[in-house]
Amino acid sequence: MYPRVKWQPAPHLDVCFVFPLATNSGPWLSTHLFDCFLQAKAREQQRFDVDRDVKKLNKACKGMGTDEAAIIDVLSSRTSNERQQIKQKYKTTYGKELEEVLKSELSGDFRKAALALLDRPSEYDARQLRKAMKGLGTDEAVLIEILCTRTNQEIIAMKEAYQRLFDRSLEADVKEDTSGNLKKILVSLLQANRDEGDNVDKELAGQDAKDLYDAGEGRWGTDELAFNEVLARRSYRQLRATFEAYQTLIGRDIEEAIEAETSGDLRKAYLTLVRCARDLEGYFADRLYEAMKGAGTDEETLIHIFVTRAQVDLQGIKARFREKYQKSLSDMVRSDTSGDFQKLLVALLR
Repeated sequence: MYPRVKWQPAPHLDVCFVFPLATNSGPWLSTHLFDCFLQAKAREQQRFDVDRDVKKLNKACKGMGTDEAAIIDVLSSRTSNERQQIKQKYKTTYGKELEEVLKSELSGDFRKAALALLDRPSEYDARQLRKAMKGLGTDEAVLIEILCTRTNQEIIAMKEAYQRLFDRSLEADVKEDTSGNLKKILVSLLQANRDEGDNVDKELAGQDAKDLYDAGEGRWGTDELAFNEVLARRSYRQLRATFEAYQTLIGRDIEEAIEAETSGDLRKAYLTLVRCARDLEGYFADRLYEAMKGAGTDEETLIHIFVTRAQVDLQGIKARFREKYQKSLSDMVRSDTSGDFQKLLVALLR
């Protein structure tokens, strides 16, 4: 009978090799040592090496044909900051912009997703916002999707990226391209003044619930400024307490009240804020499901969520997706997308 040894995988390869010399625990422990070796080897392979990655990308795009698998491997396994280092090193080494190289080598949704991953999330948000407001007409859904789901720091970074990339003020453009009560709530969100603390004030929650009722169901017409004050400034924890207080006080869910009292893009904005406060990962799981259910696929939504949430909560979104829909997000992506675009999205989910 071999002794039972509580095993914890060693963090480094050298520990795996040294440890057996000091033990006499037989094959049971040897199996675990081999597992440790495999885990450490995998970690070693994933360790960031900018020179290696740059050479790998250049080789993938050199000569006849393109090694899409190599491109997917690099882009999906690196953080946003690491990809920025890769971009800079590539330009220094080869005198070319990596974005331009990938533009010429790739196509379709795979190209869009790959190029999006070369942006910082704040830059990608800024580009999407500019695209939504540039030219005739405004894509209010994009403004709502981005501005109603971001943290204070993300909004600040997005505003800075917008100014740097386009030499324009994001707030000024939003004011110019939207109107009425939608403009007011979006401008409120752009101030990045949401309380992001963990404390919950039950008394304030009760007062806010009463104020929301008085501003909506309790009067003729709707006082949107009262809704803006609460939805744009209170922390998510505080908002959840307010929604519970509203249900207790009025006997109705806050979403039902918003549905009854507002319409159009303002309703979409308010409902997005409420749903994010209640369950942010669940909100994005819903958006991904909606993008893929039924006939056709909304690839733009898939790209936007995968790129901007990859380092935030994509794994949590994946778990929430399974809880809500009893199916794997990876499996649904495989059934609704194809080719290298599919492979890149699935790789980001690992």
